[in-house]
Amino acid sequence: MQPEPKVFPVKFRAGLIHDVVVRQISKHVDERGWLAELFRQDYLSEEFYPVMSYIALTQPGVTRGPHAHRKQADLTCFIGSSDFKIRLWDYRRDSKTYGNVMTLFAGEDNPLAVVIPKGIVHAYRNIGNVSGIVINCPNRLYRGEGGQEEPDDIRYEDDPQTIFKMDD
Repeated sequence: MQPEPKVFPVKFRAGLIHDVVVRQISKHVDERGWLAELFRQDYLSEEFYPVMSYIALTQPGVTRGPHAHRKQADLTCFIGSSDFKIRLWDYRRDSKTYGNVMTLFAGEDNPLAVVIPKGIVHAYRNIGNVSGIVINCPNRLYRGEGGQEEPDDIRYEDDPQTIFKMDD
């Protein structure tokens, strides 16, 4: 794992983050259950086209992250069967929204797909009472072709002094 970048002093403020895309996911319900489109190429810039996908089950009260990617962008879909608090921090020094933090609530009650560009620190917590499913469709292969590369992660979740907090 590569060393984490130098931590820049910043006081985060609530606000939108440049390049983050949030799309409502519509569930089409009938007597069989429901169906939802997670992504379509005509809704995404080519730089965000997925090259793989994975699914994660997260237990109630569990937080995943915060972490960021140097090269990878994520298309993360929160569809249920629980609800999640998602937090995104713009920690890109060259961004016009550097220092902004976005908080979203998504899942069973509000299905969302969130495009998270490279360099955006992100985390989510299952705030419901049941296990929840999250589907991620990144634009790069995890650990590269054949799984031979170092992970593209910058991890902050194990740092008790991290500036990236899920709660205010």
